[in-house]
Amino acid sequence: MELLVDIQVDEEYAGLVDVQSLEAVVAITLQRHQDDLGDDVEVAVVITGDEAVHALNREYRGVDAPTDVLSFAAQEDAAEEPDLALPADLAAEIDRHLGDVIIAYPYAARQAERFGNSIGAELRLLAIHGTLHLLGYDHASPEEEDAMWAEQEAILAPLGEANMARRNYEE
Repeated sequence: MELLVDIQVDEEYAGLVDVQSLEAVVAITLQRHQDDLGDDVEVAVVITGDEAVHALNREYRGVDAPTDVLSFAAQEDAAEEPDLALPADLAAEIDRHLGDVIIAYPYAARQAERFGNSIGAELRLLAIHGTLHLLGYDHASPEEEDAMWAEQEAILAPLGEANMARRNYEE
């Protein structure tokens, strides 16, 4: 299984983000689910500002408020879209792209302070959380939340950060 984790950080936050640790936790998350994935998987994680995430939240979720992390699954509506005649290399690239995780750095920094975490730990948690959404996890019901939080805890435990996994994300 080949994993491509593309971390993109807005210039404003470039010196503040440990890109390697984010790549590592996203890769671990994907490896734990490799039986459910194809041979090659690509995920993009974007670290940006509150305004950009607020605008995406408003446009795509109909929620006119900032948030910490958003996930956009690339394959979600594939069954509803008509078959397109694409070159094989382009079709393969589209098939392997699981989706995008968008994290608001300032929101994450405020949240880290609120919960007594480092910003690095908070960003890792949000990257895992967003990636789990791309893998089909949700927290709309207590049962779904329990499963998602347990998976976050399992990924964070080897990093000494499992205590972060079971808390409310919203302010």
